[in-house]
Amino acid sequence: MTDHPVNRTVMIDRTANPAPLGLMGFGLTTILLNLHNAGIIALGGAIFAMGIFYGGLAQIVAGLMEWRKGNTFGATAFTSYGFFWLTLVAIWLFPVLGLAGVETKQTMAFYLALWGVFTAYMFVGTLRTNRGLQFVFLTLALLFFGLAAGDATGLASLTVASGYLGIICGASAVYVAMAEVLNETYGRMVLPLWPVAAKSKTATAAAE
Repeated sequence: MTDHPVNRTVMIDRTANPAPLGLMGFGLTTILLNLHNAGIIALGGAIFAMGIFYGGLAQIVAGLMEWRKGNTFGATAFTSYGFFWLTLVAIWLFPVLGLAGVETKQTMAFYLALWGVFTAYMFVGTLRTNRGLQFVFLTLALLFFGLAAGDATGLASLTVASGYLGIICGASAVYVAMAEVLNETYGRMVLPLWPVAAKSKTATAAAE
């Protein structure tokens, strides 16, 4: 019997890593909004514009790119948070446009708490990635719950404290984005992300 040659096609993924775009869009917009929550700047056009275009649309684009690369976590995270920013800006602008009334503090507390729950379970997903991303999602979950508590109780001090936490959260996302760009560009570790070490088969077997 004559063996027939088998042609194998190897697909090489040459698309760029979309995570830095999503993280930077999230990070910079989060810092700007929480400068307002901390009482440092007023809520205005700069925050609205960043929320729509960079925090919103840019993250959605990054999420679609992550979907194309087969990254379920990245697609879910970036697309969801992109639409979070669009819904948040809509909540602010609908009353101005006469499309809805101003939301009550109670409604906003539930809105923010639900996003906190979503972020908390996404944080569990980061436990298999790196410490940098874990810090982003942990502080983001605490931010949502803190802002929800501020609206639920009416304590301005909780909102202000959460605002400062949000600045730290946004800055950490910017750091992770910069690390991914610079580490890939230079082909070495310029900024550490502290990846989680995978257990070896030997260690896993011993543990069992």
